Amino acid sequence: MPPICRAVFRDEKDVKRDALSPRDLLDDFLATTIDAFARWHADLWLGPKEPQGVAAQWVDALTNDDGVVKESSATLAAFYEQYRAWAEPIGAASGDTFRICFRLDPPQTAEAEEIVAPKAKARDWSLRYFLQANDDPSLLVPADAVWRERGSTLKYLNRKFDAPQERLLAGLGLASKMFPPIETSLRAARPEACALNVEQAYAFIREATLLLQSSGFGVLVPGISSKLGVRVNLKSKKQSPQQKGGVASLTFDSVIEYDWQLALGGEPLSREEFERLAALKVPLVQVRGQWVEIRPDQIEQAIKFWEKHASRGGELSLQDALRLALAQEPTKANIGLPVTDVAAEGWIADLLNELARGEKLKPISAPAEFRGALRPYQSAGLSWLAFLRQWGLGACLADDMGLGKTPTTIALLLAEHAQQRQRKPALVICPTSVVSNWERELARFAPDLRVHVHHGAARKKDDFAARAAQADVVLSSYALLHRDLDALTQVEWGNVILDEAQNIKNPTTKQAQAARKIGGKAEWRAALTGTPVENRLTELWSIFQFLNPDYLGSQNDFYNRFAKPIERANDADATKRLKSLVSPFILRRVKTDPNVISDLPEKNEMKVFCNLTKEQATLYEAVVRDSLKRIEEAEGIVRRGIVLATLMKLKQVCNHPAQFLGDGSALAGRSGKLARLTEMLEEVRGVKDRALIFTQFAEMGTLLKAYLQETFGEEVLFLHGGVPAKSRTKMIERFQNDPNGPLLFILSIKAGGTGLNLMRANHVFHFDRWWNPAVENQATDRAFRIGQTKNVQVHKYLCAGTFEEKIDAMIERKRALAESIVGTSEAWITELTTEQLRELFVLRKEAVSDA
Repeated sequence: MPPICRAVFRDEKDVKRDALSPRDLLDDFLATTIDAFARWHADLWLGPKEPQGVAAQWVDALTNDDGVVKESSATLAAFYEQYRAWAEPIGAASGDTFRICFRLDPPQTAEAEEIVAPKAKARDWSLRYFLQANDDPSLLVPADAVWRERGSTLKYLNRKFDAPQERLLAGLGLASKMFPPIETSLRAARPEACALNVEQAYAFIREATLLLQSSGFGVLVPGISSKLGVRVNLKSKKQSPQQKGGVASLTFDSVIEYDWQLALGGEPLSREEFERLAALKVPLVQVRGQWVEIRPDQIEQAIKFWEKHASRGGELSLQDALRLALAQEPTKANIGLPVTDVAAEGWIADLLNELARGEKLKPISAPAEFRGALRPYQSAGLSWLAFLRQWGLGACLADDMGLGKTPTTIALLLAEHAQQRQRKPALVICPTSVVSNWERELARFAPDLRVHVHHGAARKKDDFAARAAQADVVLSSYALLHRDLDALTQVEWGNVILDEAQNIKNPTTKQAQAARKIGGKAEWRAALTGTPVENRLTELWSIFQFLNPDYLGSQNDFYNRFAKPIERANDADATKRLKSLVSPFILRRVKTDPNVISDLPEKNEMKVFCNLTKEQATLYEAVVRDSLKRIEEAEGIVRRGIVLATLMKLKQVCNHPAQFLGDGSALAGRSGKLARLTEMLEEVRGVKDRALIFTQFAEMGTLLKAYLQETFGEEVLFLHGGVPAKSRTKMIERFQNDPNGPLLFILSIKAGGTGLNLMRANHVFHFDRWWNPAVENQATDRAFRIGQTKNVQVHKYLCAGTFEEKIDAMIERKRALAESIVGTSEAWITELTTEQLRELFVLRKEAVSDA
């Protein structure tokens, strides 16, 4: 900067010359010059104002009459390079092959088992200087090796470092402005390190590290812990829980003793040791060989802790002890400080170790009476179920649909039957459509078990208890849980097993409440489901409230601690804690994992885009026009009802005008979906493949059945909620086992979406969409399960240019959260704004076919 530019200041009257630092002088010059240039070139915006005084002379010297800088391109390029080197000094910190690196070394102490606090003034920490290879951070060249080099290139372990001495010195100069203690070492001709006292070392760790790293330097610091917490020790009051009927005689209310010890950085401390640390008044101390940060607020926390907890022990229930050990949640211990470590002894230690092993428990073989063979992962599942059964802890077998949860569970029931003399019957609750499937599977795998089916209009409730007592397994359905609650609670059940346990996902329903009441009196409870969470996390709470009552706290407490922070804010800490709590009691394997099963064929999913006919487009636009007007005028629950009704109408229009109008009119030539389905089914039939066709509308299923039978001249099966149990079983048998049986099977997604084995089909058509990936996958898995030998083709129908395509795109964008955000209905869409709904519903040009 020319001397003349240092002679005058904009605010000369208010600021004394000697009060300005060099930085202030430069800032003043730059501000004045930039203002002048801006006004010179932008008088249309800032108003015509010629630069005055020194600024005018400076601008005039730099530019010609047109305001263009008077210099050659070469001079300007050289100036820019100098400016860049000044403005971006990171070049001094790093190069193409190496960068400057600082390593903080703590003082060497021989007292590894003692508490060590270096004197505050002693400079016994060392900040050493290195060159660090960019492609191998573990390669460090000490500064003394750099200074010993005589040439311009340093060769070190087959590496070349160009101009190392100049780069090291320049880098140290830049770093000294970020961490001033470095400057003292630069007085030496060949600086290798600088000595620091404990406060300076602490400042380097807390303040300078990130600044240096962001400027391109490498930084290595020792591991410093700062976590103050409590180490809890769990002890069982009895030597071991007594066994009763093969089950440990303990409950979640069983009493566990505990005591605690204060811990700093993971090292346990007595009160006297901590008081010694507090008296040292230094930020870094060494506790038994580990360097620990100790802050004033931690000292205050510890003092309050000791004042509050004069006693060092207490009692916990087993469920609180498990919460403490698995997720370090001291919910009932009321310890007051974070739990940093949990130790256990006796049988509680054995239990925790086995819970941690999960499916890695030693596999056990199916009992000799089991008529079949378990796959390796099923044997692992059997051992896991048997372990939790032994301790009386509820288990959720959440294997993917089709991986054989039913035979695994039957093997467990058979093993118990073989081992126990005085046994209690097991109660299996499943959807109505699956009762006969369970009956057949029990007859196939465990013909020695006596089975009583409590289902249908002919069931007898008067002598139910006596009938159940004579059986090994009782089968019933969710529909009867509340209706026959009095009869079901009269029996002492050994096991209560819920198949398709997502049926109790809503904790406020009568069947969920009945399931909890029945399960509460059983020795053991299990849940089988491929989708433990379909909609929101409270569904997981509902299942766990059945399995292990109160383990996850009250519903309100669970919502505040887990559901709300995870679903709304993706809270990673809450997610980790919840996973720690529930994972020991959930066993989840998926078909796509080759470590689970390698002989299952592929599942190929594809979206089939169809166009609307002109009739469909006209009806579609009429529905949208009428509905948007009503939505704009409505509020609250009325508005949500209109939105849901609109979605239903638009789905019907996209399916077929005859479904929407309900007039019994002809079907041919009026629906793009139906035309495409007919074409694709023609190909399926041509190669004698079999297909499942899913729709959520019973009336659409009826229309499809009639149309496809007439078109192809052959029988088409249709399963819906109104089909009696015997007819349902006959349909499944014909489709699955009759080589001359029907090739096409239409199913309503509610009646046929779970529990059925239909592996003869290798094509699945979703004629209309449920907008929930979990529910659609359940339906697809009627065909894609163990026993399937062909690749399964899944066809998902969408009307292009309509709301169907847009909702599908929305779900794809957030598929990772689909299970917790998008429910089993379209209720989430009702929360969209009217403008968002308008964008969702509007019909695009490509929706209508050219034909």
